[in-house]
Amino acid sequence: MIYVFKTSIKSKKSIKLITPQLNNLLVGSCWNFDLEDSDNILRIDSQIDIVKNIIEILNDFGFECKELTD
Repeated sequence: MIYVFKTSIKSKKSIKLITPQLNNLLVGSCWNFDLEDSDNILRIDSQIDIVKNIIEILNDFGFECKELTD
């Protein structure tokens, strides 16, 4: 399943900051940020429901994060 999040992450430096936590949570999953999108999109391809965990991780680092649904 593809999960899409709107985030307040605006730089590669911020992505590097949270990368270890995302990699630990998303073992075997693919994820990426699109900083060129106005919503600074985080896309995750995961077989498990990770919405709550992703929002918590980003919030813990001081970033806003909201799941975008159809």
